[in-house]
Amino acid sequence: MVAHLLTLRLLVMRNTIARSPWQLVAVIVGAVYGFGILLAIAAGMVILNSASAHFIRTIEVLAGSATIAGWVVVPLLTSGIDSTLSVARLKVFPLAPDRLLVALAVCGMLGVPGAVTLLAGLTTAISWAHHPGAAIVALFTSTLGVITCVCASRMVESLNTGLAAHRRYREIGGVLILIPLLLLGPIITVLSRGLTNASRTLPAVAKGLSWSPLGAAWSVPAEVSTGHPLTALAKLAIALATLAAVVLIWRRSLAIALVTTQQPASKTVQAGAIGLFRRFPATPTGAIAARSLTYWMRDPRYSRQLILIPIFPILLYVNSRTTHLEGLIAASGPIVAVLVSLTIFADLSYDSTAFAAHVSAGVRGTADRAGRVIAVASFAVPIVIGITIGSVALMGTWEALPGVLGLSLGILLSGFGLSSVSSARIVLPVPSPGDSPFAAKTGAGFTTAVTTFATWGLLALLSLPEIVLASVSGALQSLPLGWVTLVVGLGLGASLLAAGVRIGGRELEARGPELLARLRVQQ
Repeated sequence: MVAHLLTLRLLVMRNTIARSPWQLVAVIVGAVYGFGILLAIAAGMVILNSASAHFIRTIEVLAGSATIAGWVVVPLLTSGIDSTLSVARLKVFPLAPDRLLVALAVCGMLGVPGAVTLLAGLTTAISWAHHPGAAIVALFTSTLGVITCVCASRMVESLNTGLAAHRRYREIGGVLILIPLLLLGPIITVLSRGLTNASRTLPAVAKGLSWSPLGAAWSVPAEVSTGHPLTALAKLAIALATLAAVVLIWRRSLAIALVTTQQPASKTVQAGAIGLFRRFPATPTGAIAARSLTYWMRDPRYSRQLILIPIFPILLYVNSRTTHLEGLIAASGPIVAVLVSLTIFADLSYDSTAFAAHVSAGVRGTADRAGRVIAVASFAVPIVIGITIGSVALMGTWEALPGVLGLSLGILLSGFGLSSVSSARIVLPVPSPGDSPFAAKTGAGFTTAVTTFATWGLLALLSLPEIVLASVSGALQSLPLGWVTLVVGLGLGASLLAAGVRIGGRELEARGPELLARLRVQQ
């Protein structure tokens, strides 16, 4: 089974690379990046070889503890990114939990992340080259630590599979995990100030972690080198007990996950309750706007894009206080406008095969484009205006309001126009309907990133007049020039929006069947 599953995984990787040259480029870039990290770690271990045993222990215990913690947390953040051997896919086959556990553990060790982590762990032996006994022990304990990483990761994935059968858990859990990750910058900024004055506590922290499941395995070589064999045996016992506990929990959760089915959402709908369709005009544009807005309210793949809206003002406020640049707060409105205006960039991709209803009904392209823009604009315009006014009020510079508001609304409207064209031409690999909103198609990250950055660049060019006017009015503190920025932003943005809806509508009518075929392939 191990050989069979590993062969299937390699075949999937080969076919993914062969399907698109960009996937091959992404793999090559990733391999070069991973190799560079390994060289940097090996060089660091060579330098550590001349340090004291206590210093080496501090560095390796902290790094090893962070590695194990990372392997535990990453499956929660990236559920579905590498779903080739996920329990959700394998549970449809009659596989014994014990055999599947061994197969998944070996495949995890031989996968790219596992192999890189194992090689990085083995390099710790270099730091103990001056003590051959500790170096030999480091080879064993680092392997033990990496096995713990892989098994802990699979354990979390199995536990998450059982809980993820409930849709509400998938939606709420993903958001709760992503929010602290997005706020990691301010958190690190605050903690770094404390660590700058408390760097002497790091050895004590490492000493405490060395007796914990996270750092026990990584501290055994240090105890051997300093002549504490009993302490080394005690910490080795902790590491082995940790691995045994992880395997037992994984075995139990795997057995449960293999027989757990996904609970479909059930909701009683009253006759005649048509929701938002009652509030929009009975026209193709109104129907599409109502459907799109319903998706924004109920589909977590859409709503997850709005998490950044409250996060970015917080980030800019914290950075303005640490860098003493008050102008960063004023950038909240324009940045949120960029993010919100490009949320419909992948709107057609999220429709998946449901787009067939538009093609078969012969919906006009302009009605499709306009309906999607109206749905987003119904909440995006108030949000952008509110954040812009709030940021100006926080700075106390009300004379800057017209210019900043003109820039924000100009970017928002221009972004809507750009997204209306680009989403009619580009189909992105996105999570399928019903999947985790944080899932992604295998190898799609690089393609999505390149497309997104290119769209940002085009939006910057389209918004260049407002950017220049707002910058000049802010530098000169000119209120009349700020009002000019507002007029230009609204006028130019509205013109680009109308042009985008019209051009995107023509593209949609001309390429509708082709787009539907590509959406079916991405399913």
